[in-house]
Amino acid sequence: MKAIVLLGGQGTRLRPLTYTTPKQLLPVVEVPMLERVLAQLRAHGVDEAVLSLGYRPDAFFAAYPGHQAAGVRLDYAVEPEPLDTAGAIAFAARHAAIDETFIVVNGDVLTDLDTTALVAFHRSHGAAATIHLKAVEDPSRFGVVPIDADGRVIEFVEKPPADRVPTNLINAGTYVLEPSVLALIPLERRVSVEREIFPALVADGTVFAMASEAYWLDTGTPEAYLQANADLLGGVRPGPPAPDARQVSLGVWTLGAPVVRGEVLAPSLLGAGAQVAAEATVTASVLGARSTVEHGARVEHSVLLPGARVGAGARVSGSILGHDCVVAEGCELLPVTVVGDDVVVPEGARLTDARVPAEMAS
Repeated sequence: MKAIVLLGGQGTRLRPLTYTTPKQLLPVVEVPMLERVLAQLRAHGVDEAVLSLGYRPDAFFAAYPGHQAAGVRLDYAVEPEPLDTAGAIAFAARHAAIDETFIVVNGDVLTDLDTTALVAFHRSHGAAATIHLKAVEDPSRFGVVPIDADGRVIEFVEKPPADRVPTNLINAGTYVLEPSVLALIPLERRVSVEREIFPALVADGTVFAMASEAYWLDTGTPEAYLQANADLLGGVRPGPPAPDARQVSLGVWTLGAPVVRGEVLAPSLLGAGAQVAAEATVTASVLGARSTVEHGARVEHSVLLPGARVGAGARVSGSILGHDCVVAEGCELLPVTVVGDDVVVPEGARLTDARVPAEMAS
């Protein structure tokens, strides 16, 4: 079966990390987010995925020059201009000549959804389109999807007021579609599948939805990105936090051969070549490959991307450090601070909920 993975967004809420790396290529416990999405699809019979690209397509070409990842063959469909969700789906499907039932997923959503069951539900109901739904505590921030007893969609309600929410079931961003849906998508303009195409199908009674309690997380914010890492470290999702990870003590995992002279407290993972100096402490964090925590420094509830360095006596709490950045001696970074790739935070800086740099240099 084929899938289309929507990857066109610029990841503005995860800046400055996404100035240099598309958000779907950011590592989640040392594995690019996209590869985690593809591995889940592969487990449910998807053997070919069309990557619908808009922002920084070159980064995806460079990451997967062999047109393969997580056991899935890759095809690339690069939008000539932003086409919105339906436009992107149609463009990618036509590019890949899709002519049978296919799956659509968002590349920044991590889920343990039983996609096999979703496809079976779709076929058993004779649907043109089937949507995965997820119950959430605050549905007012999402597109809400009321359904009848058979799973047929009644309507779509986009971000309803909290006091007028018809259901707590939201559109969770995984779809099973028939090729007939593509004929409804105009070619000459931006088109939203959620706001235009699905509502148009409701009148025909051909849109169905299946709710599940499977793990689901939209990783589009720094807080959610940290949560995605923490959920793997803490066992919220099954299996080891990363392929080939080795548990060296309860809740402490390593890849390769990190060097630890300080203290590492669970749940944590240290990547290949990471170093924790004497009297340094790492708690509930991911240290990417080649990252360093120097003498007396503290890192807690944070993610250090490969090559990041935390200087002596510094503290990094609830924050994200980009590739090869440096947090100099004596700094204090408090939640949720995000430091971009190759940035140097000067000695003694105190930052809370900061973005460094705040904007891309012109």
